[in-house]
Amino acid sequence: MKTKLNFRKTILILLIFTISLMGCSSLKNTEQKSSKLKDFKVIVEKTDNGIKMQSVKGSAWVDLAFSLNNYQPQAIDEYGMTELEKNSSDKDANLADFLFTISKTENGIVLKGIEGTAWTDLTFSLDENGRQAIDQLGMTKLN
Repeated sequence: MKTKLNFRKTILILLIFTISLMGCSSLKNTEQKSSKLKDFKVIVEKTDNGIKMQSVKGSAWVDLAFSLNNYQPQAIDEYGMTELEKNSSDKDANLADFLFTISKTENGIVLKGIEGTAWTDLTFSLDENGRQAIDQLGMTKLN
């Protein structure tokens, strides 16, 4: 009887230890990933027929505007509109190295971070002609 109790207690301790260790490892990976990110800032605006974007820092482009049907993703990197399959070999040390997709929905915007972002998914509501700033860490203030 006492042996069964000790065995269960040992298994429980090992389980708690394993979960704790996995949590610490995940936190360390997140910290390492965010320390490698380069700064960029983009202002996203939802228009009647698509999306307007203005780069504040970290990219070669200043303004982008394109038509986009609802739920149709468009890939964006530090050089502007791109394709997911296209891998740019031109890397500029003065620019942030990022890649994400942007989609318009009835109520807002969906972003999928692929490269150079701490976020993997950002979804926010945005009215027509509403504006939202994003950066390598997520949603941020316009100013």
